[in-house]
Amino acid sequence: MAPSKDTEVEKPAPLPITVSKPTPYTFDLGLLLASDPNPLVLTESPNLEQDLANTARDGAQALLNQLLSTCPIASTPSGVLLSLPAIETPLPREKPLPPPKSQTTWQKFAAKKGIKPKTAEEKKKLVYDEATGEWVPKWGYKGKNKDGEQDWIVEVDEKKERERREKHGEEAERQGDGRRERKEKIRRNERMQRANERKAGKGKR
Repeated sequence: MAPSKDTEVEKPAPLPITVSKPTPYTFDLGLLLASDPNPLVLTESPNLEQDLANTARDGAQALLNQLLSTCPIASTPSGVLLSLPAIETPLPREKPLPPPKSQTTWQKFAAKKGIKPKTAEEKKKLVYDEATGEWVPKWGYKGKNKDGEQDWIVEVDEKKERERREKHGEEAERQGDGRRERKEKIRRNERMQRANERKAGKGKR
């Protein structure tokens, strides 16, 4: 049995797509923001929710109208794409700025001596060895820092040779000087590191 005309539910009339306000909206389309400077109009207390819903609906409709009329729209394989402009409204940070970090002992020393931090190229683990035409490690096994330690013949400077014999003795082999110097440099750096750690520990007290 078909429902009678008397029992049919009336459909609500479609709402207008144009929104007219005494003072126009202002927009920040990058944030999908529509600002309504007009006073909020409320009728009666029982109609509070409906009044708020109508105001929100007008703002959303005005925002859609502005997007569709000013933003470029393109058709893509994924669907219709609407490109938003840049954000105009500055927003505050969610969290406060972090406090500046205090300089380490090395950073203070580097700033005093004008030592610049290493570049990304300098920090690479491999370096090009022009003698062999290969990329070799900077440090460690077969590292570039060990150049000359395995040479079976070396050029001798008489003055340096005299100083070397006074330091290491007459029987010390010349071929081991590179390794001894490298080990001594490591020990010197370790002593300096321990001294810096002691200074940093005293400063925290």
